[in-house]
Amino acid sequence: MNRDALVSLFCELVQIDSLSKHEAAFANVIKNKLASLDLDTTDDGAGPRIGGDCGNLICRIPATADGFPVIMLNTHLDTVGDDTGIQPVVEDDEIHSAGDTILGADAKAGIVIILSALQALDDQKLPHGELVVVFTVAEEPGLVGAQHLDYEMLEPLPQMAYILDGGVTPGEMTTRAPYADKISFEVRGKAAHAGVEPEAGINAIKIAAQAISEMKLGRLDEESTANIGTIQGGSATNIVPKVTTFEGEARSHQEEKLSRQTRDMCQKVEEAAAQAGAEAKITTERSYNGFALEPDDAVVQRGIAAAEQVGLEPDLHKGGGGSDANIFNEHGIPSVIIATGAHKPHTPDELLRIPSMVKCYEWLLAIITLQQ
Repeated sequence: MNRDALVSLFCELVQIDSLSKHEAAFANVIKNKLASLDLDTTDDGAGPRIGGDCGNLICRIPATADGFPVIMLNTHLDTVGDDTGIQPVVEDDEIHSAGDTILGADAKAGIVIILSALQALDDQKLPHGELVVVFTVAEEPGLVGAQHLDYEMLEPLPQMAYILDGGVTPGEMTTRAPYADKISFEVRGKAAHAGVEPEAGINAIKIAAQAISEMKLGRLDEESTANIGTIQGGSATNIVPKVTTFEGEARSHQEEKLSRQTRDMCQKVEEAAAQAGAEAKITTERSYNGFALEPDDAVVQRGIAAAEQVGLEPDLHKGGGGSDANIFNEHGIPSVIIATGAHKPHTPDELLRIPSMVKCYEWLLAIITLQQ
């Protein structure tokens, strides 16, 4: 596949809407692309389980030669938020959106790279081992598709996996990612007329504000972060608000640090509510578990060797976010995230650097065909 073919396929795919849990139309396009290579694709049935219109797509490709590991390739079908009608603009070596929308390079650049690599295997009759290609749904709302994937359909499990959902620099592999907790808070005070008898009320918003102001938030250290992301409360300016709800998260590469931070955030709310005579209801949920792969692990070694083969400098990176790789590692499939050339995801400034995408395609093809 040459540069023009990669760009053409990318521009085609980003114009097809694929919001989280509404990926069916786009999934059908991907099925047809794979069918053109005489490859069968199976929907794992996760759609109804997650309230979506389709499930994860699984495609098994038989080995054409001995001596290769069974490799899983993955990225996700959905795009973040609710942007539709994306129009790509190609300018020199970059692609960006024409308007105020995201571009959708997260993760359609990864889809393009995977499809293009499979096309090259077919066109050039390159030797390779068994491949398991998994396109997940609803990754953006919290790795939902990967969490509900039918893992029995992957048995026996692939020996390693490469997740095409990484950064802009070819050769960059994310080999470590944090644990994360989601925390939901509800503070219940007492309503009163704000002008007639405010003394009779217990202001839930004030309690929430006090608790949040005392939390350690932002970057806590080199491997831990915390955030309060949403807050809602009150009904009118002349009523002392009875109920306030807010949500936050904490992340750390060390599970013990994460537990301490989550407990501290909960404690701040409990103490502020108790001091004011209010009630606090708090729920915590593990969003995903972290992972840490070492440089001598087979999946990392293969990525390094393939990068060097195509003239890239391998860069082992510690990530700050979650991805399907977190879930796959938890299920016993050693998985790393590799770059795709996408830059500034989740924003209207998102762009795709074409030379980077081309080089990442060459890298993935080398990963698949590398003989060690």
